[in-house]
Amino acid sequence: MPNMRSRPRVTFEAVRKVYRGRDVEVSFDLDLCVHIGECLRGHRGVFNLERRPWVLPDEADPDTVAEIVERCPSGALLYSRHDGGAQEAHDGTTVTPIRNGPLLIKGRIEVRREDGTVETLPRATLCRCGFSDHKPFCDNRHLSVDFRAAGVPFKIHISPVRPTLREPISKSDDPRRSS
Repeated sequence: MPNMRSRPRVTFEAVRKVYRGRDVEVSFDLDLCVHIGECLRGHRGVFNLERRPWVLPDEADPDTVAEIVERCPSGALLYSRHDGGAQEAHDGTTVTPIRNGPLLIKGRIEVRREDGTVETLPRATLCRCGFSDHKPFCDNRHLSVDFRAAGVPFKIHISPVRPTLREPISKSDDPRRSS
């Protein structure tokens, strides 16, 4: 029997925007982003919210681009090397609970969506507060429900997509939405 007090169901479309470079391409899925901002701290020439497109992979060498993308905990950012360099790979799969936040998963993660499509991700942040409108993924709802749980600390930096530690910008206000 469904819980009559639950919020209306929100559906998300898996939409990855692809930014092609000569030797590496970067893709971004705003629906997966948890607004940690590692991309914006990584290399301003590659990731810059003040221009369109906001991602220019050719502004740094492919190794640098790959290293920055791999800092993205949610899998919102992915890369594909076209220069013969190594693709992202992990030995096994790890699950790390983040203190008062999601589960951070690294490894080979198959995500089956409602429409039957399957996406394989090397990283993901999965909801453990139970309130995400984008389950199984985290959408930062744990911040508004004051979720508390044990886990490892995770350093979050203030950035244009996270103006305060407790409140990232909304997806509708995110400038990457239109880029």
